[in-house]
Amino acid sequence: MANSGPTSQRPVYLRLRDLIAANILDGVFAEGEMLPSVRAFAAEHGANPLTVAKAFQQFQTDGLIAVRRGVGMYVREGAAAKLRAAERKGFLQDEWPAIRERLDRLGLSARELLDSADA
Repeated sequence: MANSGPTSQRPVYLRLRDLIAANILDGVFAEGEMLPSVRAFAAEHGANPLTVAKAFQQFQTDGLIAVRRGVGMYVREGAAAKLRAAERKGFLQDEWPAIRERLDRLGLSARELLDSADA
């Protein structure tokens, strides 16, 4: 989990949560399929299993994953759409205002951003 920059200042469980969310949204963890075990995920990402369990627990609380005793954790059907809606709402409320303010301060337009992305 070695990282630098603004995201590295966030608690590890939130960075893991973001990684899990991205994997669900990208279909790496597909709906109806089993997630890696807490221990396997922790080993793969160099994290403490208790920290990984905390990240997974939030997805369970939010109804995005289900636990089947003795079998494992699964991504629930509809989890990606529900997660995408929540992530979009969070982005628009929490991140976009600061980005918009910076764009305005720099005199950048949406067209300039899109044109630079195509370059």
